[in-house]
Amino acid sequence: DIGFQINCSYGNALRLTGDSAAVVPTYLAAARKLADRFNPGAGVIRSWDWPQNHWRYPVIIDNMMNLEILIKAAEMSGDNSLKEIAVRHAQTTLKNHFREDWSCWHLVDYDPETGAVRSKETVQGYSDGSSWARGQAWALYGYTMMYRETGDPAYLKQAIAIANFLVNHPRLPEDKIPYWDYDAPEIPNAERDASAGAIMASALIELSQLDKSRVCGVKLFMGSSTGNMLVDQMATLKNIFANAGMLIATHCEDQHIISANTAAYKEKYGEDPDVKYHPEIRNEEACYQSSALAVQ
Repeated sequence: DIGFQINCSYGNALRLTGDSAAVVPTYLAAARKLADRFNPGAGVIRSWDWPQNHWRYPVIIDNMMNLEILIKAAEMSGDNSLKEIAVRHAQTTLKNHFREDWSCWHLVDYDPETGAVRSKETVQGYSDGSSWARGQAWALYGYTMMYRETGDPAYLKQAIAIANFLVNHPRLPEDKIPYWDYDAPEIPNAERDASAGAIMASALIELSQLDKSRVCGVKLFMGSSTGNMLVDQMATLKNIFANAGMLIATHCEDQHIISANTAAYKEKYGEDPDVKYHPEIRNEEACYQSSALAVQ
């Protein structure tokens, strides 16, 4: 987990303070320590040193999160071998860690001399054949990050495929916080994994910014919406309008006016007013007030 530890501490310290003298030596030392765990024969960075297990060279999908420190260290030091290790690991993982539906195993064990795959397992998920939620999120974030850092379209393709698997999964709850494993037998009463949800959200936000060619625009529900698509927080609205970078189609109806009209029509016509009153309840004034907010 050295990438997690160093990027969240020293990486953020450099980003926030710009104090390279205090950060870079430790950052580079950590990156080189990670690089020491790379085996050219297997083409990947070893994850665990657990001699009591049957593995010879175990590699977990979490390792994708460690690659950024190698790429950043290569930029800092000019030592491109660090970036080459990150790329080789990403390519080998892409080849061996994923199933046909773009879900991934948690762990792949390699022969350290030949690089042959010895086993594919899911240690922290429900079963070897299941989709452990946090592992899928690591994969999504990792390949999104690798595309950002290298521009290799193969990584973008992989990130999009993983994203499609996750966001269209039939067992992803409506609130998008996944169950701890997508194949957990106790669904819908299974425990949720908020960490997996946060990792997915972060990756999806970045992915949407990296590849806008696949998005024709954003539909924004302002003021009133069925379901849970309403956006009515001013800070969020300002952020969307300022940073979307693409066409925004707004659905504008002021909820306060609609609520008042609904109450008035129920009082006059009963609990279930005829559908013919719909344009009077959601009237021009409701549209105007919400549209004016969008223009503002």
